[in-house]
Amino acid sequence: MPRSHDATPTHCPYCALQCGMNLRPHPEGDGPGVTVEERADFPVNRGALCGKGRTAPALLSSRVRLTEPLVRSRPGGPLVPAGWDEALDAVAAGLTRTRRTHGPDAVGVFGGGGLTNEKAYALGKFARVALGTSQIDYNGRFCMSSAAAAHQRAFGLDRGLPFPLEDIPRTGCVILVGSNPADTMPPALRYLTELKEAGGTLVVVDPRRTRTAELADLHLAPRPGTDLALALGLLHLVVAEGRTDPEFIAARTTGWEDARAAAMAHWPEHVERITGVPVPRLRRAVELFSAPEAAMVLTARGPEQQAKGTDTVGAWINLCLATGRAGRPRSGYGCLTGQGNGQGGREHGQKADQLPGYRKLTDPAAREHVARVWGVDPETLPGPGRSAYELLDALGGDVKALLLMGSNPVVSAPRAAHVEERVRSLDFLAVADVVLSETAALADVVLPVTQWAEETGTTTNLEGRVLLRRQALTPPPGVRSDLEVLHGLAARLGLDKGFPTAPEEVFAELRRASAGGPADYSGITYDRITAEQGVFWPCPDGSPGTPRLFLDRFATEDGRARFAPVTHREAAETPDADYPLLLTTGRVVAQYQSGAQTRRVPELNEAAPGPFVELHPRLAARLGVADGAPLAVTSRRGRAVAPARITDAIRADTVFMPFHWYGEGRANTLTNPALDPVSRMPEFKVCAVRVEPA
Repeated sequence: MPRSHDATPTHCPYCALQCGMNLRPHPEGDGPGVTVEERADFPVNRGALCGKGRTAPALLSSRVRLTEPLVRSRPGGPLVPAGWDEALDAVAAGLTRTRRTHGPDAVGVFGGGGLTNEKAYALGKFARVALGTSQIDYNGRFCMSSAAAAHQRAFGLDRGLPFPLEDIPRTGCVILVGSNPADTMPPALRYLTELKEAGGTLVVVDPRRTRTAELADLHLAPRPGTDLALALGLLHLVVAEGRTDPEFIAARTTGWEDARAAAMAHWPEHVERITGVPVPRLRRAVELFSAPEAAMVLTARGPEQQAKGTDTVGAWINLCLATGRAGRPRSGYGCLTGQGNGQGGREHGQKADQLPGYRKLTDPAAREHVARVWGVDPETLPGPGRSAYELLDALGGDVKALLLMGSNPVVSAPRAAHVEERVRSLDFLAVADVVLSETAALADVVLPVTQWAEETGTTTNLEGRVLLRRQALTPPPGVRSDLEVLHGLAARLGLDKGFPTAPEEVFAELRRASAGGPADYSGITYDRITAEQGVFWPCPDGSPGTPRLFLDRFATEDGRARFAPVTHREAAETPDADYPLLLTTGRVVAQYQSGAQTRRVPELNEAAPGPFVELHPRLAARLGVADGAPLAVTSRRGRAVAPARITDAIRADTVFMPFHWYGEGRANTLTNPALDPVSRMPEFKVCAVRVEPA
């Protein structure tokens, strides 16, 4: 712990930038106990913070957070305060009862992309060793899984950005697809403004004219769900205009002829009819991307949260490969990871099909290695389980009990009203969280856990830079860490060893478990992270780390990147007479994810007090609604009501809702759980709706 006058260098608890900040002790009764100060030496944000980061200590106040366990003494009764032994006993009893009656796979575990690497690792180990269940996944499945699958398919390795953020201003052109960093990660916007100041160009692909799109040299506004056709149309023009890089294609890729043939079936006029983007703007995008020596494509949730998200990202990767903009300095494809540890959270075992180090659960050698680290027989490790939505959909059916850490699926999952019904139908639910979220309020046992400023642990930001959050405060007496929770539960399930509570001890085991895997952390230590402002994986023991991937070879068996022969297909739902419009969803600058944390911060609530429906003036006129009037948005899954926000910054055939709220304005009541066949990503970003005055 720091001395009373010292500031503790650490990182923001929110998005995948993991901005550096200093926390200085500032005791004030039951207030947060620390104030945020600039940390200008950290290279990612260079001292800049958004409103969420500046106000993050507000959640440390005992006025808004959980400070003691809660137990529901009888079905349908209220949650009442309890001691830790009583609460942990109740959780262990609920899980044990379910396992004995229905088998280990009747117990599910659901994690979160905000958990530290140590927690994610321990949670995956707990599910497979202590519970013996295959039924574990996490909410990061809803964020980056399509990009991860496309990364693996094309490059043989998934790391959100294969280069540091500092390379972005040094390239010649960036195509930014379905991302609005002005709202989702404001300190990152400087990299795009610096790109333009250095003479580079910015192309933004988004159905809305966002604050980020207003910075662009060219804004393409496709109909939601048509990003795949758009990418194929751009590749068609690259081929037709002789802008490919034949030497790069021949030397460093495979599969070009099939991908080329698929793209040539998407001629410009056809793509204009599908996307609504005029042919001259398609040609201009190709010109801007192809003219400089180096260029990048960066995607986010827009193209990824679709039932064809893996193929869509694959098409954008094809554009990079065909033009030689991958595996070279200042060029490449990258995914802007969303959650605070969305990258690390998908590397160390809380995914349904994965073991630590990004190893495959179906690989016998991987099972042997990890089992040896864990001291168990590899034959006892369960196989792959259900993906996130499929796991939630199975609650109350095959899955009777659930242990949930750091997630709020009652707000964040697609078809949320149905998911809420499934959660309510469980025989037993235990939730570990920092606040009483809408999901926690349904639990049989709620366990109050430590927050970012009260614990030490590592996260991995969107660059693949492993960082160290440091403890700046002592947690309240009634609060324990997630590692202590798992230790206490494991002991009650008969495992007195194997689940340490010290984060650095857990990280040392994680290093051994990841050694030799695709995401090798074996050369990373807390001391190195501190000395080097983070260490980029892969980092085998003795390695300096890898800030830039693929410069010599790709991570495939033959060292070549693989083109994906993809073709456009429609969204799972398209408009019809009953549901004539399209809904897309996203975030606003002052709220974060399900809002469980940010909706408890007065300053953020004042800036973004509730949901809204963004619609074009022509649509508003046709409906006869004024700005601020209540609108009902109805899909095949349900109905949401929120005030109208009229703007010409959105397509006339599309409405937009932010997804941070529960209640009648819950946007995910409407969204479609249709799944990508590879990544199992739900189609959050497009569904058919009708809109009418409420």
